[in-house]
Amino acid sequence: MDGRLYKGHTNDVEKRLKEHNNGKTKSTKGYIPWELVYFETFKTKQEAILREKYFKTGSGREFLKDKIKD
Repeated sequence: MDGRLYKGHTNDVEKRLKEHNNGKTKSTKGYIPWELVYFETFKTKQEAILREKYFKTGSGREFLKDKIKD
């Protein structure tokens, strides 16, 4: 594992992870296998999209690193 973190939103986490690990997503295909290390749930798609955007910022990446460190 090279330390890459994929950030995204979906309404079916298990299905999406399988898609990534089956090479069905071009942008993540070269980094298989992926493993779920953290997720959050939201009431609306808009809330999920806003949170995903935050995770793609510097402070969002730091938040995730702190959350998932061993």
